[in-house]
Amino acid sequence: MSKLLSDLIEALRCLPGVGGKSAQRMAFHLLERERERGLRLASALEQAMQRIGNCTRCRNFSEEPVCSICASSSRDRHVLCVVESPTELAAIEQATGYRGQYFVLLGRLSPLDGLGPEELGLGLLTERLGEGEIEEMIIATNPTVEGEATAHYLGQLARAAGVKPTRLAHGVPLGGELEYVDRGTLAHAFGSRQSL
Repeated sequence: MSKLLSDLIEALRCLPGVGGKSAQRMAFHLLERERERGLRLASALEQAMQRIGNCTRCRNFSEEPVCSICASSSRDRHVLCVVESPTELAAIEQATGYRGQYFVLLGRLSPLDGLGPEELGLGLLTERLGEGEIEEMIIATNPTVEGEATAHYLGQLARAAGVKPTRLAHGVPLGGELEYVDRGTLAHAFGSRQSL
């Protein structure tokens, strides 16, 4: 196998869920049938890697110093939703009518992985909370051990700044049947029950 082909296969392996065989299939497919699209893909990747950075206000992906959400005058500046990644921000934007601001952690507290408050931009978040404009901080971290620890830390930051912290509800999914829900989710839902 040529060095260029080996390099292409190895480069494709950086994608999530792509192992050696899948990377090889992709490389062969591009070379056999999709050279023009492959060149477009290469160009788009190069442009994205060079020009997409992070918003200086919320840390979401952006080509500009301040992203379109932070720059928008139609967004509610009194509510801030904190998410772990740009993927979750996109999911909230697509699935809800939320019209507030965001802050993207780009991870979650995980000392074993070297992710502490500094790596998550919590200094910048503390500055935003201290501006006095935000009244509620919605904590939308994932319900994992690290996500819960991060949520607890974020709640403390919010309270210290005089901001009301709220947490996304977790529990039995809509349309779900109790017998098929995992034990942890069911226990959390049972413990967080509300009156009707």
